[in-house]
Amino acid sequence: MKKLRVLRNILVRTKTNQILLTYIVFVLLSALLILLLDPAVTRYGDALWYCYAVISTAGFGDVVVTTLFSKIISVLVTAYSTIVIAIVTGVVVNFYTEITELSRKETLTAFMDKLEHLDTMSKEELREISSQVKKFNDNVRK
Repeated sequence: MKKLRVLRNILVRTKTNQILLTYIVFVLLSALLILLLDPAVTRYGDALWYCYAVISTAGFGDVVVTTLFSKIISVLVTAYSTIVIAIVTGVVVNFYTEITELSRKETLTAFMDKLEHLDTMSKEELREISSQVKKFNDNVRK
């Protein structure tokens, strides 16, 4: 749950949630315009399917638009999709980086806490810390 909260915070902080909502509305409206303006598309579901084929660049060919306006909408959907995918990818990478950094900080904090209480630790606990330091040094040298 903590990771989902971090992702949600990142989406809100970067306004990506608004970008995604706007994108969904744009795709739904584009499908509606294609349905209304292209005689080759007779159902809203087919218009949505066509938009999906354009977004995914799969181009299945089972639904094909014929009017110039529908083709222009297709180009706009493709361009907008590329931009949104790039933004979302950046946000996901940022999310992964923050999660990794959070984990590192928690581990470092726990380790520093142990170091502050060396004088109260048993020999077994001291051996464990020594082992962790050796592992860390081995990883740094690689």
